[in-house]
Amino acid sequence: MNYLIPILLLAGAAGAQVTPDPKLRANRDTYHPALEVLKETPAPEVTGEQLAKLKTFPFEAIWGAVQRAGYVNSHISGLKASRPGDRMVGRALTIRYLPKRPDLEQAMQKLSREGNWPGGYHVRAGEQVKPGDVIVVDLGGDIPTGVFFGDVSALAAKTRGARGVVLWGSSRDLGELREMEGLPVYAVGFDPRPALQMGVDWNVPIRIGPATVLPGDVVVAEEEAVLFFPPSILGQVVEAAERTVEQETFERERVKEQKHRFRDIYPLSPELRKRFEEERRKK
Repeated sequence: MNYLIPILLLAGAAGAQVTPDPKLRANRDTYHPALEVLKETPAPEVTGEQLAKLKTFPFEAIWGAVQRAGYVNSHISGLKASRPGDRMVGRALTIRYLPKRPDLEQAMQKLSREGNWPGGYHVRAGEQVKPGDVIVVDLGGDIPTGVFFGDVSALAAKTRGARGVVLWGSSRDLGELREMEGLPVYAVGFDPRPALQMGVDWNVPIRIGPATVLPGDVVVAEEEAVLFFPPSILGQVVEAAERTVEQETFERERVKEQKHRFRDIYPLSPELRKRFEEERRKK
């Protein structure tokens, strides 16, 4: 009779499934239970002053603060930038794509009609993005089949206040994107082909290379790397990055003085550490 146990367990599991509210599937944001749990601990409000400070710190200072807070799978390097040298800061609007297949494509078309949003998620982003958003899209990391949008859709997002775009995939129209000030695009690459995948999830946890990204994450990007972390740690990240900048400034000043051995400056000896802390308290 033991062979019946798996069958009974399966039947029990099937019976345990709940029937969702029919209106749920037409919600603007895709439902994800983990996000419901995370909402139980509201994050502090992200201020414009905090985001402005992130534009001034060295990238490594911010990255180090995020790492020390325990968020180790938080960045991706090696992406190509449409506007090298631009620092991008904003909050993540996440989108997930999958390769097309007829049955799922028909289902997504039905959902788009029920929810009254465009079936093409590059068009949807151009309509629904909010000021300060960074559009972050998981397209599987491919270039030829992972195209998200082109310059016209990018312009639509920019005019609505988007701060930039991060693609675990690719984009068209690199030449035009290079000229689009205020909307840097970071992508695995660029390709002239049209989109070959379809959008399936809006504002859900996604993967960008080795990094996990959640809706609303703070995004900091420059040519070196793109970093994602939750708003809940933004205050401590800013404070820790400020301290790192102050200490490195102190170390550089001691190097220029040529009054101490470098081994006593980097890392700081107990004597110089005490001096640094005293000067920091005075400030």
